[in-house]
Amino acid sequence: MIDERSLIQIKQRLSLRRPQDESLKILADIIDLIDPAKDTNVDEALEATKAMYPQVLNFERDFVSLCFALATGVGKTKLMGAFISYLYMTGKSKNFFVLAPNLTIYEKLLQDFQPQSPKYVFRGVEAFAHQPPIIVNADNYEDGKGVRGTDLYGEHSAYINIFNISKISSDVRSSARGGKPPRIKRLQEYIGDSYFKYLSELPDLVLLMDEAHRYRADAGLRAISELKPILGLELTATPKSTGAGASEFKNVIYSYSLAEAMEDEYVKEPAVGTRANFDPKSVPPEELERIKLEDGVHYHEHVRVQLQTYAKQANAKLVHPFVLVVTQDTEHARRVRGLIESDGFFGGRYKGRVAEIHSNLRGEESDENAQKLVNIEKDGTTDIVIHVNKLKEGWDVTNLYTIIPLRASAADILTEQTLGRGLRLPYGKRTGVEAVDTLTVIAHDSFNALIEAARADGSIVRKFKSLTIGDGGDVPKSKPIMAEARSAIDLMFGEKSKPTSETSTSSALQEPKGPLFTFADQRNEVAFAKTALTEVLPKLQGRITSVHDLKNSKTISEVAKEALVVHRFNTGFVDELTNERAAEVILEVMDALIQTTIAIPQIVISPTETVSFGFKAFEIEGLSQWNYQPSRNELMLQELRTDKRTVISSGDEGETENRPEDHIVKHLIDKDEIDYFAHAEILYDLASQVVAHMSTYLPSSEDIRNALVSHGKPIASAIFAQMQANKWRTDTNYKVTMHASFDAMQLKPQAFGLDDEKNILDFRTPPASLKEIKKFVFNGFKKSCFWLARFDSDTERKMAELLEREPKVLLWMKPSMNQFHIQDQHGGQYLPDFVVETTTERVILETKAANEINDAEVVRKAEAASLWCYIATKFHSERNNDKPWRYALVPHDQLLPNSTLQGLLSRYTRVADIDLIGRYIFY
Repeated sequence: MIDERSLIQIKQRLSLRRPQDESLKILADIIDLIDPAKDTNVDEALEATKAMYPQVLNFERDFVSLCFALATGVGKTKLMGAFISYLYMTGKSKNFFVLAPNLTIYEKLLQDFQPQSPKYVFRGVEAFAHQPPIIVNADNYEDGKGVRGTDLYGEHSAYINIFNISKISSDVRSSARGGKPPRIKRLQEYIGDSYFKYLSELPDLVLLMDEAHRYRADAGLRAISELKPILGLELTATPKSTGAGASEFKNVIYSYSLAEAMEDEYVKEPAVGTRANFDPKSVPPEELERIKLEDGVHYHEHVRVQLQTYAKQANAKLVHPFVLVVTQDTEHARRVRGLIESDGFFGGRYKGRVAEIHSNLRGEESDENAQKLVNIEKDGTTDIVIHVNKLKEGWDVTNLYTIIPLRASAADILTEQTLGRGLRLPYGKRTGVEAVDTLTVIAHDSFNALIEAARADGSIVRKFKSLTIGDGGDVPKSKPIMAEARSAIDLMFGEKSKPTSETSTSSALQEPKGPLFTFADQRNEVAFAKTALTEVLPKLQGRITSVHDLKNSKTISEVAKEALVVHRFNTGFVDELTNERAAEVILEVMDALIQTTIAIPQIVISPTETVSFGFKAFEIEGLSQWNYQPSRNELMLQELRTDKRTVISSGDEGETENRPEDHIVKHLIDKDEIDYFAHAEILYDLASQVVAHMSTYLPSSEDIRNALVSHGKPIASAIFAQMQANKWRTDTNYKVTMHASFDAMQLKPQAFGLDDEKNILDFRTPPASLKEIKKFVFNGFKKSCFWLARFDSDTERKMAELLEREPKVLLWMKPSMNQFHIQDQHGGQYLPDFVVETTTERVILETKAANEINDAEVVRKAEAASLWCYIATKFHSERNNDKPWRYALVPHDQLLPNSTLQGLLSRYTRVADIDLIGRYIFY
């Protein structure tokens, strides 16, 4: 019997992606169907499997073995963890053998199976929370760790053996061993036999094969067979054997292609790039290579700036991108490296930043380049990797963004070995920033061929995004830059920002001159003041009830005292800065802080008791209008189905369900908000309504089943939308507490990526093409908290103009990521367009296209923002004699040249929902 509860728990605890979840369900099916054991009749098991999954033609081994073909970057290692968890939790197996094809993957697997690893494959699985699996490997098996009963954990632990294939498949005749068998097959005194023999006699050994296409050679097949597992689970992205006689696997039970992974946004989006207005046939091959390398590096510099900008905006880790250059042979690689590291290539700035990887390197040079490869995600010292042919499996990096294949055909480029190395996402999911989410292949000489090959049947990507490099293209040849806007108070220190290779010396990006601190010429006092702002104030801000308290004598004294301690510790000596002078410096800094920043209270809202929610039973609205039809794909043949559980259709993966309603319910329970065990009755009631309606216009149960298989997912989505409207939540009061009266994060600089330093305009000047306004950064502000700003629309630019000319406006800013903590009813984060402080109040200001004002998402965010303003006013402002808050949502067509801020606020202020207000208790 399938353990549904374990399946759901594993899916939720491991946050399985769809292909991982579907693979796990198939494993559960197989275990329920054939119950693999030592005495399983393999022929009978194959016939039973083929009846349920006709795509499986042969196990290809003398035990039950099934292949799960998942695209690179989707998460095969986590799937291993899910497989092991299910087999252990259901009592099917406690003994596992994980096979790696090479040393690189072996070491990676060892790391991922350790609880301290950030990629730990069992994180959150309750069965392993208190007693993690015992990991046995080539370094510890001889100590007897893998023999059950010899450890302190008793008989109930899971044992996971992780070995490199070479440890068990080496030829007995190997002269290196003088004819001795591999060490794992030699006699071990503590068990009276070899460890290999011990494993082969276990009654429940399950074999998991990573990169399964590497174990089809005779030696590998023989060694694996001798282990005598009850079940083999093979994982690979390329289900075909290697070598001259390569053939497709016949035991693939589940496939999830790279094209599907791209569509589901589990990996980067591949793009192919070429030079704008360029004919590759117009230049000789050597010149074409140079052009491709130059354009590839131009694109690399563009991506580097985008990644730096995103990291600063999102307060995320900094990703260092690199370029992969694929060459034909070692001599070709040597010549390419010489070109890249020459003074004539980008002024020699890539000298020493290249790693050359191939088998001809020896000694110190080989070790140095290998170390560069190991550290390529960590230290940012390598920009370009030159490799001969394709990189092997196991080199899994997330910071490869540009591939330059030299003298390679479209067929060579469109392989999972080439593209797959760069498709992994550095942040685990797409960010919405195009350059951060894209892998680009520079292919001037095969641009059109790649586009056509991607569209062809059998292509691993189906389609390529295209971009052009050069003037008039998507990525201009000008050097991209990152513009950084320091806060107004930072500028008062009088120190120039430190330039980097990505910043510009353009006059348009020279920081404005303004008032300076009186101590700006005293380096010691500047360092002391910065210590107070960046290290002391963030720790004390939670104890300060109002921003105005920053100037009272008690606060000044406390900040000065603590800052002196930290400052002297940082500098390593006691200087001449007296307590009295320290207090004077802090007073001046605090006064500037009040004058140049908008105090945004940091409010924490939490329920006073446990909040429960669920869904009410209801009749589906508009059901009579639904007219989902069966798939009319000519490949859907009745004779290919079995009576038991197989349906072939365009929308099916080869499996069906026991009840027609299951085809809807299985998609509904994929929603995070739905707990199957709590909502099963309602889910089946809703699904039954759909089935009953279909029976009124479809002639047979088979047509109904076919329509549900083909359209189950959109039907479930339509139902879920109505379930949201029928959601109930236990009424509860909310406790509002103050984390801080202002946000020290405002002191951090804002960052902007620019394709060209010419894309900097005075805010009173709109760009020639308004639809390209996001490419520009604007300066010239007098009242903004930051001297640079980027706008998402020209309406925002016009609003900035209005705010700058309004006499009552003291300060305004466009907040950065994580600066506000406002959530709508669906848990979505809301980041306002503007925050404004006037002489009498503070305002959250949003501009929107007039036709979007009443969109559900816009309304939801407006309700959340207006409620936040109400809470901030009642809970903070009124208690501390501070300025009140309000929220206004302004349609774009009402922002006119003669508009005033007061006029807009009087017409477009949104008031908080009175029903929600009553639930908040202010402490």
